[in-house]
Amino acid sequence: MREAVIVGAVRTAVGKRKGVFRRIHPVEMASAVLDEVVRRAGIEKKEVEDIVMGCVTPIREQGYNIGRLSALRAGFPVEVPAVQINRMCGSGQQAIHFASQEIRSGDMDIAIGAGVESMTQVPIGSDGDDSTIPPALEQQFEFVHQGISAERIAEKYGITREEMDAYSLESHRRAMLALQEQRFDQEVMPFTGHDGDGNEMLVTRDEGPRSDTSLDKLAALPPVFKENGRITAGNSSQMSDGAAAVLLMERKKAEALGIRPRARILQQVVVGSDPTLMLDGVIPATKKVLQKAGLSLEEMDRVEINEAFAPVVLAWQKELDADLSKVNVNGGAIALGHPLGATGAKLMTTLLHELERIQGRYGLLTICIGYGMSTAAIIERL
Repeated sequence: MREAVIVGAVRTAVGKRKGVFRRIHPVEMASAVLDEVVRRAGIEKKEVEDIVMGCVTPIREQGYNIGRLSALRAGFPVEVPAVQINRMCGSGQQAIHFASQEIRSGDMDIAIGAGVESMTQVPIGSDGDDSTIPPALEQQFEFVHQGISAERIAEKYGITREEMDAYSLESHRRAMLALQEQRFDQEVMPFTGHDGDGNEMLVTRDEGPRSDTSLDKLAALPPVFKENGRITAGNSSQMSDGAAAVLLMERKKAEALGIRPRARILQQVVVGSDPTLMLDGVIPATKKVLQKAGLSLEEMDRVEINEAFAPVVLAWQKELDADLSKVNVNGGAIALGHPLGATGAKLMTTLLHELERIQGRYGLLTICIGYGMSTAAIIERL
């Protein structure tokens, strides 16, 4: 049985929208992590057989197959192919899934799953809006903004504004602690950005976490999507810029090259869910991946679940009775940011490094996806 193992994972820091990476072309971010993940592994670029790049808004600066452009910019030989994929917010994780499948099927021995997004240069929704959806499809389903879906999830699962704000504050607290303890130092590659005056600077830490937020400040924020609603800018993920890459190999190939497998992809799934509620697919996805792996949630040493909105995590926690002390232990997208197509690869990078930090065995990654889907995977540290 062929096994897909992770031998390397790296990311840029995550910049705020219109922040430190505002002037950086997304191809430059993506090519940097592709170059770095191969350099750290100590292999030649010509040995990579495919690159799968997640990107949610693949137009303008992110168009023309940003996977291929980024590979060429990074100096991969022209013979190394690359592709851009879009499973919305799960794109970066799906890129890893596809790379893993290529390896496990026997088609390839070495592949990269990666992701990139510049929400500064290519704003979310630039590739379409409600007017582009066929009228007949709108008669079949009620398509709403994700913020409205978050409101409905909060209502369905009985999650209060106070609970969401408290969770959001904890996300910032955990992220600030992780930065102070330098927990991200191994996974983040230094990358050039610009300060507020436009001067070049080397960016080595995530820009989003705030040490000065409080429950009072969060409570003062107005609802964004609905009058008298519960979802605010404070309990939603941040719009961000960033990139990440994960290098996978067939286990015997890695061993033959003298490269240490760091984790194996134990199981991976993708599911569909209600396209109107949209964001609670993480619940069935988690159940399915655990069932297929023959494991329980209690056996997961660490969990990364994307904090698109606070009620996503809190609904998941209520439904599965999860122990939040093992979930997003270094903060999540509310504090650290959500660079759309990069997020899945970014979170896998963080999950791997966190398992290594604590010498844990199993890690779970799951991400909610627009129009009702979710990716989920379990990795086992080796």
